Amino acid sequence: MKKLLFILPILSITLFVVSCSSMKGAPNYKVGMEESDFLKVHPDAVISNLEGEQKTYRVVRDERFYLLATFEDERLVKLEEKELPPYWNKKTAPDASEDQKQ
Repeated sequence: MKKLLFILPILSITLFVVSCSSMKGAPNYKVGMEESDFLKVHPDAVISNLEGEQKTYRVVRDERFYLLATFEDERLVKLEEKELPPYWNKKTAPDASEDQKQ
């Protein structure tokens, strides 16, 4: 009985950890993938930079982070995850003087 009381919590913790990690999912991109495959997975991607043979797409992940994916010869060569500066996320209320003008 003591063995069962020892094994049961360990088994339940292990099951919980495994189930959480399986919900995480695999990334939708990998270095070397084709540009067309990337755009199928991320239809909201917009061109951020065109420089020589390189083309960089920007994908907004959430309100704080975005992804830069750089392609060369239609193959993914570089991934960068960036954080938006805090002032980009602030919503400003109109001034009282602006309200009176309208």
